[in-house]
Amino acid sequence: MNWLKTIAAAAALQTLTFAPVLAGENLDQIKSAGVFKIGTEGTYAPFTFHDADNKLVGFDVEIGEAVAEKLGVKAEFVEGKWDGLIAGLDANRYDAVINQVGITEARKQKYDFSDPYIASKAVLIVKDDNADIKSFEDLKGKKSAQSLTSNFGKLAENAGAELVGTDGFDQSIQLVLTGRADATINDSLSFLDFKKQKPDAPVKVVAEKADADYSGIIVRKGDPEPVAAINKALADIKADGTYQKISEKYFGADVSK
Repeated sequence: MNWLKTIAAAAALQTLTFAPVLAGENLDQIKSAGVFKIGTEGTYAPFTFHDADNKLVGFDVEIGEAVAEKLGVKAEFVEGKWDGLIAGLDANRYDAVINQVGITEARKQKYDFSDPYIASKAVLIVKDDNADIKSFEDLKGKKSAQSLTSNFGKLAENAGAELVGTDGFDQSIQLVLTGRADATINDSLSFLDFKKQKPDAPVKVVAEKADADYSGIIVRKGDPEPVAAINKALADIKADGTYQKISEKYFGADVSK
């Protein structure tokens, strides 16, 4: 009958391995350790990157630090490549990931998210002296610089634009600046970052889509207390002006909505 005991023991071990955490256990561990461990890339400016002194900085880094302070602990960042970053939650390498992780239904099946803390919209960008294009509908028959496989490219194509293929935002902007394209539909956060770095660049946003894509702080699924605590921290840093200060520093605007 030893084989029955072996099977029973294996089943018990499996139950222990996959048993859900007790409510509040993760938050208790964070507070007990005095550290909020955060997974991030460290290579994705202006969100999470290394400055000239090799210090980890960025919008997401400062948001993480501010949230940790509201939790009454210190932020500790664990850097990793994007491909395995979210999976690091499963391996308990950190308590959360703050790295512009888009809130999607697919991800919500396996992980929990905080309330959104940053929004990105599709915006229509033209040169400052362009008076012909004022809306997405005005793109019909115009040249739009786009990554051909992106959602932005599809928006431009649906508006009737002739697409000029590019490798991404920087090249698209350059084509608009040099007159080789009339416009580009691109990400609002990328545009704000560009204008923050080059405020004199003669480009402007003339229209934006109402729908936004949101990012949130992502944590392991099944324990609502850390999520509630993080949401309260996010609400607090917005209420006391900390969020606005960080947002203005990196984007020159409020990027929460």
